[in-house]
Amino acid sequence: MSAATATPATRRSTRRPEERLLDDVDLDLVAALQIAPRIPVNALADVLASSPSTVARRLARLRGEGLVRVVGRLDWPLITTENPRLVWIRTAPGRSQEVARRILELPEVQTLMLTTGHADIYGSVYPLLGTDIVDLLTNRLPGLPGIVSTESQLVLRAPTVGQSWRLHRLTDEQTARLREHADRVTAEGPDSPDQLSELERRVLELMAANGRITAADIARELGVSRSTAYRTSQALLECGALCPRVEVEPTLLGYPLNAVMSLTVLPHAIPAALDTLGPHPSARMVSMVAGSASVIHYGVYRDEEDLARFITTDLGVHPEITTVNTCVAVRVLRRHWTERAPDGVRLGERSIDFWGTGGTRGTAG
Repeated sequence: MSAATATPATRRSTRRPEERLLDDVDLDLVAALQIAPRIPVNALADVLASSPSTVARRLARLRGEGLVRVVGRLDWPLITTENPRLVWIRTAPGRSQEVARRILELPEVQTLMLTTGHADIYGSVYPLLGTDIVDLLTNRLPGLPGIVSTESQLVLRAPTVGQSWRLHRLTDEQTARLREHADRVTAEGPDSPDQLSELERRVLELMAANGRITAADIARELGVSRSTAYRTSQALLECGALCPRVEVEPTLLGYPLNAVMSLTVLPHAIPAALDTLGPHPSARMVSMVAGSASVIHYGVYRDEEDLARFITTDLGVHPEITTVNTCVAVRVLRRHWTERAPDGVRLGERSIDFWGTGGTRGTAG
């Protein structure tokens, strides 16, 4: 039976072994955390009609086994000097894995994948504070042994980013209840790290490594009162300085196929394309870029037929999209500064030092 004619039941019976690491209860937990990453255990258990002890035990197992982790995404102006770049790299034959290992040593590399298509490696590069982006893109990166060519594109707008993607499996009622516990941005945030106090920086480092850290844990870690820790962490969440996100490999959730599409879109139609592609169920990142393409759509798919349907049906109905160039990931090595273990799905070390303080580099997060 071909992929095109396989039924949903057939596909479920042929799930990859790594997908079976999470059962239905685990998947419900992931879906709930994607909506409300910092929801208290008791409230989470109530929404999922489970017991707090079961939920706490499940969360501890998922984190302990490196399957699911809640981290924090810092607002761009706090960690970068300018917008990110998306980079496509071609390597000498047989050297893509060697080159990728060298690229992972660059702290500015947020995401990295081995791919097939017009590039052997795809990544996103963030010009962290102190980075000479010209030197990085013209010397440090292309000068690595084994690289044949590089192409970079400047991200102009990014209406859809990684934490926007959702696993849709909960009821509307559950979703509404979870949203009551989601963090909301209600205040204006700082424009640069210079506007942060030393305490705020240290709290952000802890929350970036563990997005569910409690005020009590922050207080113990930093030697401040619990009320101070709570007040500071809440203020940082409310101003958008940090946004909690669930880190989990989509393969575990039944979406093993990753594809990055470079789209040529007629200039006047770019805003509409962003509005249309951003809410698509596959979308993990949708951005307007300056380069050989005008829009990048990075999505995850259940199988080849799912990807084919997206290209021919969802993209095909838009005449303003004139070309589609697709790179398919063969292995994800890093997402959001979090390494992937050798099995490709478990979360490894999270290595990022936002302000050169050593606060989060080398932590498991």
